[in-house]
Amino acid sequence: MSQSADFFVIKARENGVQVIGLTRGSDTRFHHSEKLDKGEVMIGQFTEHTSAVKIRGKAVIQTSHGTMDTDEE
Repeated sequence: MSQSADFFVIKARENGVQVIGLTRGSDTRFHHSEKLDKGEVMIGQFTEHTSAVKIRGKAVIQTSHGTMDTDEE
């Protein structure tokens, strides 16, 4: 794995925020899931196996591309 793989930070703003990892390849599938409670922080990394992350619930996400809030409309 490359040392320059992108990291992301997710901070839950409510209990039960779901973080779901999606696989890389010809068939995209769920491969991992976590639940975060309010105030919990998860630091993740995109890898040769993880191409995307789906987040359900109120959270703040920080990446090298900026900060996003799932509450924004």
